[in-house]
Amino acid sequence: MMQGLNNDIIFLELDLLETTCPILSPTPLANCTVRSFTEHAVEGDCDVKLQRVDGMLSVLASKCHSHADSSEDVLQLCPDCPLLASLNNTEVLTTVTAALNDHNSKTADAYLRLLEIGRAKIQYHPAHVVSVEFAVAATNCSAEVAKVNVEACQLLPEDQSNFGFCRATMVTRPSQDLTVDCQLYGHQPGVTYSQPGQDTSAGLVPSVVQGFTNHNLRLSHNNPVASESSSSEFPTSMLSAKPVAKRAVADVAQHDKVPRPVGFVPPPPPCPGKIHHFKI
Repeated sequence: MMQGLNNDIIFLELDLLETTCPILSPTPLANCTVRSFTEHAVEGDCDVKLQRVDGMLSVLASKCHSHADSSEDVLQLCPDCPLLASLNNTEVLTTVTAALNDHNSKTADAYLRLLEIGRAKIQYHPAHVVSVEFAVAATNCSAEVAKVNVEACQLLPEDQSNFGFCRATMVTRPSQDLTVDCQLYGHQPGVTYSQPGQDTSAGLVPSVVQGFTNHNLRLSHNNPVASESSSSEFPTSMLSAKPVAKRAVADVAQHDKVPRPVGFVPPPPPCPGKIHHFKI
């Protein structure tokens, strides 16, 4: 941390763990389970630069990258566990299309459109199974109206937006079976979905065709460009590290008995170290 007059610059190094909750889900973070190693989990690393002025924090810059756990390590621990598949894999795209069509054909509610494929795995033995997870959004058409003119169906405007998430599994051998579970979260004021320059009218976003894999943070719903600088403000009290920092300052003051000249500014307290929010 760099200190100045009423102006602190804070650098954070964050280790991120993948949970089973979609990023747009209103589920409280405390209720989101960290994805297990055998599910071929993804980990992320972020460097964040913050500025604190008068007790308020703003993000000056951030840079994140992520990677899946080692395939070799996963298979060593669980030889039969399916691994992450590329998002442009033909079987993955086929499963997503079939799942969305199946859901829309069986619902009387709003016609759903694909926003983004987030995760996919393929298991080859003993059965051939493709599992996918993808983000969706409600359109201004009912599923019945969409059957007549799907091209007229548009995503709801921002003040009515309704995002959701689907999980689907397609078994092709030894017998065929498709299970689909889609959930809409309802309108969440202030929650938006941003993918600049991408057209989802055809059902498959261009980012999928480019061959991105499941663990690319540039495809996250609220930050399409991982290295993009952003700015937001929130009270310092929201930082869980605050009590730790306050204790460190108090400890320094308590043990600093050496006389100091007038105007002396004590050095910043030592870094409290890693703070773990989840048990791994």
